[in-house]
Amino acid sequence: MNALRRRFPDAVCTAALHYCRNHIQKAAASRSGFTNCPKSCSSLFTPWSVMQLRGAKVHGADVRLGNVIQRRGRIYQVLNSQHTQHGRGGATIQVELRDVDTGNKITERFRTDEAIEKVFVEEKSYTYLYQESDSVMIMEPSTFEQVEVHKDLFGKSVAYLKEDMVVKLQMYDGKPMSASVPTRVTCTVAEAQPNTKGLTAAPQYKRVLLDNGLTVLAPPFIKTGDRIVINTEDDSYMTRAKE
Repeated sequence: MNALRRRFPDAVCTAALHYCRNHIQKAAASRSGFTNCPKSCSSLFTPWSVMQLRGAKVHGADVRLGNVIQRRGRIYQVLNSQHTQHGRGGATIQVELRDVDTGNKITERFRTDEAIEKVFVEEKSYTYLYQESDSVMIMEPSTFEQVEVHKDLFGKSVAYLKEDMVVKLQMYDGKPMSASVPTRVTCTVAEAQPNTKGLTAAPQYKRVLLDNGLTVLAPPFIKTGDRIVINTEDDSYMTRAKE
């Protein structure tokens, strides 16, 4: 084995990691033949799911819809999150989680300053094509391969989908976990009440109906037909779109 180590240095073992990821179970079956392999080779026998656990600590307040987190040794996808204030007791985040392996759903509460293990997921860009019933068709821009995903992966952001929009698909262990649209999206105001001046000292935001069916708050000077930029994370008005 020492001779083998001299012929195959650590760098070779490290490069082999990328080749063996998709064959990790087969490699694990022959692990006994590599007990004296250099230390860098040990990662060859680490399950891919475990490799993906190497994430980062985030605060409970930073947990977002679609995130994949580790909790008590299990891997969960965040389906929903809601900020709750408890007076002097401080704020908490109530989240709905789905177990990636079993599909079971649970509800948890995090302190806003609680350290949460966020798991890194693979993220790829796709081009949105069209929506049919509960399915969304997207295309891999370099290979033109079409992929069908459920609209629930986009959550409430599905309303912002437009033809040729670049969207992100987040995957864990090869499975689609969530999908997202750009943070800034330009929409057209389909309906807005006329601006009434002089009723209040300070300008008041008003509700306007967008062309995608969503209702948002916008400044009083916004009128029907205007194109405005919306923050898709919280459905808030950002600015008028440039002509």
